[in-house]
Amino acid sequence: MALYFISDLHLEHQRPAMAAGFKGFVDGLTDAEALYILGDFFEVWMGDDYNDPFVDGVKATLRNAVERGIAVYLMHGNRDFLLGEAFCADIGANMVAEGSVIHHGDESAVILHGDSLCTQDVEYMKIRQMFRSPQWQADFLGKSLEERIAFARHVRSESQSGQQMKSAEIMDVTPIEVDKALDEAGVARMIHGHTHRPNVHHWQHQGEARERIVLGDWDDTQGWMIRWEKDSAPQLSKFSF
Repeated sequence: MALYFISDLHLEHQRPAMAAGFKGFVDGLTDAEALYILGDFFEVWMGDDYNDPFVDGVKATLRNAVERGIAVYLMHGNRDFLLGEAFCADIGANMVAEGSVIHHGDESAVILHGDSLCTQDVEYMKIRQMFRSPQWQADFLGKSLEERIAFARHVRSESQSGQQMKSAEIMDVTPIEVDKALDEAGVARMIHGHTHRPNVHHWQHQGEARERIVLGDWDDTQGWMIRWEKDSAPQLSKFSF
């Protein structure tokens, strides 16, 4: 049995082809022990009280996977950090915390969304701290759904404008933060998404061989995944749908 990891689908109503591709991917998992979705599953998530036919369809896909015996785990990203226990309970999934260590046979890896590693983007890190504050989230979720949706549209517009002004280096991970996270986790392998720069990086740190596997973002025709068989190294691959 294998573990599967995906991230950065950015699912939204305007991208039905991607949602169909996701359904095909999940329905085709015949050897999966677990599916880990490492953040930014949705383009935006305004609270578990939001629901419509599109969201119902996504939930049905995941619920079907759980009913087939696949454990489903969701991690918060920078766009869907308000996903909560009610959403998970509805489909039989579980939240998995940033920085969790996954053991598979004799191999281990720490998993993250990846935005916490981009510390050179000082402006974003300040916003991230605010958005992840329990008090801010409680206040925000206390607003009407209409107010939350309007706020999300505004933030998304501001974010897109800001990204155009930032250098590629600032929007990528900070190497020292990667090593720090690996040191804290006590492992030599990391899996994350967020940067939309799929790759497998190898380097030496204080005499230890280390590996960082970066998931890619999905579009209307293709996706990225990591398949990890027991006692083997995780494999990053791109696939079409």
